[in-house]
Amino acid sequence: MRATFVQLRCKPGQTYKVAEQIMLKELHSELYSTSGDWDLLIKLYIPEDQDIGKFINEMLVDVAGVERSLTTLTFKAF
Repeated sequence: MRATFVQLRCKPGQTYKVAEQIMLKELHSELYSTSGDWDLLIKLYIPEDQDIGKFINEMLVDVAGVERSLTTLTFKAF
């Protein structure tokens, strides 16, 4: 499993609704509301054999209220 971080920008006033929809999917390890350019930060563990882009597009970006996403892949924990 690879730790993957996804930041989401939500439509104005939709952040908590988006977070609730993501929580119901039970995909994440951690989910945070953040300040700055992005509204939510999600930590996921995606199996090595899964296509990360397809997983994120099908499971996260299709949530109503999401405008944009930024994915950060991880390689090694220190």
